[in-house]
Amino acid sequence: MKITRQKHAKKHLGFFRNNFGVREPYQILLDGTFCQAALRGRIQLREQLPRYLMGETQLCTTRCVLKELETLGKDLYGAKLIAQKCQVRNCPHFKSAVSGSECLLSMVEEGNPHHYFVATQDQNLSMKVKKKPGIPLMFIIQNTIVLDKPSPKTIAFVKAVESGQLVSVHEKQSIKHLKEEQGLVKDPEQRRRKKRKKIKGPNPLSCLKKKKKATDTNSSASEKKRKRKRIRNRSTSKVLSEKQNAEG
Repeated sequence: MKITRQKHAKKHLGFFRNNFGVREPYQILLDGTFCQAALRGRIQLREQLPRYLMGETQLCTTRCVLKELETLGKDLYGAKLIAQKCQVRNCPHFKSAVSGSECLLSMVEEGNPHHYFVATQDQNLSMKVKKKPGIPLMFIIQNTIVLDKPSPKTIAFVKAVESGQLVSVHEKQSIKHLKEEQGLVKDPEQRRRKKRKKIKGPNPLSCLKKKKKATDTNSSASEKKRKRKRIRNRSTSKVLSEKQNAEG
C-alpha cells in the first residue's frame, strides 16, 4: 500500500510540476483541521511529508489560522502547538482576522503564484479548492497522508492550455522573465527613478520672484536718475540766479 501511495503521489506531483511549475521546497499550507487530524493519527508531519512527497517541504500557515485555533480553546490546544511550529505566511487580513478556510482560500487566488499546497480536512474548503485550477490538495485518511489527484477543473484547464485557448500562470511568468531579460519590458523601479529625476528641475516660482527683483532694481535705478536730474536742475537754476544778480 505504501509503495502504491508513493507512486500515485509521484504521478500527481509530476503533473503539477510540468503544467503549473510546482517545485521544491513544496510549500504546504496547513489549517487547524489538518493539524488536529495529524495529532490524532500521531503523524510526524516534518518527517513523513518529505518522505511521502520525495522532496523537501515547508510547513506553512497563516495568522488567521493561529487566531482561529486560539479562539477555539483547549480542545484544539495540541493542534495549535503544531501550527505554531510552522512558518507563518503573510495574509491580506492584517486589520481583522477571518476564518482559517477563508484565509487559505485567499492565499491561492490569482492562479496560486506561490505554488502552495492546501492541507485540510474541511470538505467545504476542499470543494472550493478543487474549483480553482492548479492547486494541489492534501488530506489525511486512515491515519495516512494523501495527495489528491488533479481535479476535473485542473485537467480541463490544462487541456485548454494545450489546445491554445488559454495561457497558464506559469507560462505568463516565464514570458515576462524573457521579456525583461531581452529588455522589452522596462523595470517599474527604473520608471520611478526617472520620474523622480524629472522632479529635480528649476522651480518656476523662483524664476518669477527673480523677475520681480529685477523690476524692483530697475525702478530704484530710475528713481536715482530722477533724483540726479532734480539735483542738476537745482544747481543750474542756482547758477543762473547768481549770474542775474551779478549783472543787475
